Amino acid sequence: MKILQNIAVKQILTEESRQKLLAQYTEKKLRLEKECSQLQFEQKKMEKAGKLPSGQIKKYFEYETRSRRERIEVIEFQISQLHMLPLGSELKETEVQAIIEIKPGDIWEAGQHQVEIIIRNGKVEEIRKR
Repeated sequence: MKILQNIAVKQILTEESRQKLLAQYTEKKLRLEKECSQLQFEQKKMEKAGKLPSGQIKKYFEYETRSRRERIEVIEFQISQLHMLPLGSELKETEVQAIIEIKPGDIWEAGQHQVEIIIRNGKVEEIRKR
């Protein structure tokens, strides 16, 4: 019988991968900041149009802006943590699904079939069975 299993993909932190992650985080942060500015513009535009009550408009745009500001704070925290991590640290990047074969008589223990894929600078370095 074949079953699907989640497999962790971890990245080994190198100077190159640190720079790529910093660039990704910075790009996300800038995009969110632009969205906040755009939301302020849209709020003013809708308030001037006067089609909806201004309290309702303000409440909606405050919620949207706050959610983006919270994501910006998370990104800033990730950036600060990335600066503190030593080279060689393993960062969980994502999870993928794989098909594994099981058959009668296999030992079924928690973690028995767990696998990790280790990436260094975009290349698979190791596949670990835990």
